[in-house]
Amino acid sequence: MKKNQKVVKYRQPFNINIGIIIFIFIFIYLVFNVFSYLTTVYLSFYEVQQGTIAENNVYNGLILRTEQVYHSDYSGALNFYMKESTRSAKGSLIYSVDEHGEVAKLIDEASQDSSDLDGEGLEEIRESISDFLISYHRGNFYQVYEFKDNLESTLDEALNLNALNNLADYTSHGVGNHTFHQITAEMPGIIVYYTDGYEGVTTETFTKDMFLEANYHRRSSKKSTSVEVGDPVYKMITSEEWNIVLPIQEKLAEKLSEEDTIRIRFVKDDRKTYASYRIIQKDEDYYMILGLKNSMVRYAKDRFLEVELLLAEETGLKIPNSAITEKKFYTIPKKYFMKGGDSSQEGLLIERTDDKGSSYTEFISPTIYYETEEFYYIDGEEVGINDRILKADSSETYRIGTDTATLKGVYNINKGYAVFKQIDILYQNKEYTIVEIGTTYGIALYDHIALDGTKIDENELIK
Repeated sequence: MKKNQKVVKYRQPFNINIGIIIFIFIFIYLVFNVFSYLTTVYLSFYEVQQGTIAENNVYNGLILRTEQVYHSDYSGALNFYMKESTRSAKGSLIYSVDEHGEVAKLIDEASQDSSDLDGEGLEEIRESISDFLISYHRGNFYQVYEFKDNLESTLDEALNLNALNNLADYTSHGVGNHTFHQITAEMPGIIVYYTDGYEGVTTETFTKDMFLEANYHRRSSKKSTSVEVGDPVYKMITSEEWNIVLPIQEKLAEKLSEEDTIRIRFVKDDRKTYASYRIIQKDEDYYMILGLKNSMVRYAKDRFLEVELLLAEETGLKIPNSAITEKKFYTIPKKYFMKGGDSSQEGLLIERTDDKGSSYTEFISPTIYYETEEFYYIDGEEVGINDRILKADSSETYRIGTDTATLKGVYNINKGYAVFKQIDILYQNKEYTIVEIGTTYGIALYDHIALDGTKIDENELIK
């Protein structure tokens, strides 16, 4: 009997590997999430707060005043008898020149003994110490060095004058009659013992280069023990009226152009006062010229002085500059708005054409983003360029897109999607902007706005 040799191939049943399927799903899920993460823009928000920005208006000013320089008619040893930056009457003894040096040597020797200082000299020193104690602030330690210099100067001059008085009998007996010269003030004023070449400069003749302190040099006669014929010895400030010239920005010049008086603070000693001013332009630069009629004596030794303009601080809603963006709008005359439809809101009657070329009208109530006396600002969400607006009870029409304008604003995200809100900027620095509070179409305190206004569009959902 012959056996059946036909072989039937065994077909294995299809088995589903659950592990592989789960792995594929997880892989697809991971790929999708990575792709979403890489392509989605995640929006940061900022909560609007009320704040204040104080403008930094400290400027280094150039002092200009009426100054008369006096030169020596003699050569010889030099001694001073009047404290710098003090008022001098006509005929007051300022300095002496000893051609041979004999009397000057006696004065120097006599001035070494401070125990013989007269009451007037001691009183002047006491007043200097008292003034310092009253005006001293811990934050201004430089005042200690200035006080030290002033006190040493006061003591030296008081001792020199006292020594000269004690030698009066000696000099009256012929010693130094023709070689010892005592120089008195020719006119009243404030005594200063330095020159810098700026004495004849006025508010009309100053130049931009004069504000470069690196190029500024002064010559102090107080540091000299001798003098030559023709050397400048002292100068007299002869008028109480003086000026401070401040180089300012064009923006500030425009802001202050309508006023003529301002409150200022002298950074050196924290003194505050009011000053008249005028603003001028030289070439492309702007300058504020402050006019003062007091406090001259306090700054007689200064040519440059830091001055702070005490302008009003701007207070309002404080937002970061990065949130600010711009949006273009159609401007529609208010006379074309009317009330109608199912709403009491102002709207527009639009004439449109359907696919078959037939005309029809539609009443819409667009979102108003801003208004002026004559126009409402709307976007293109519900209207299109060249749409025609019909005026109620009139044959007048207005074509959308005839007039446009751009507004600055931020995107409000309180409702989970972006809504443009117009802002009125009061002040802006490099990081923040102060905007007006309570505007009709603007933002309010504690609103959430997009931190970066360039990364979001109108009505975009917040992720």
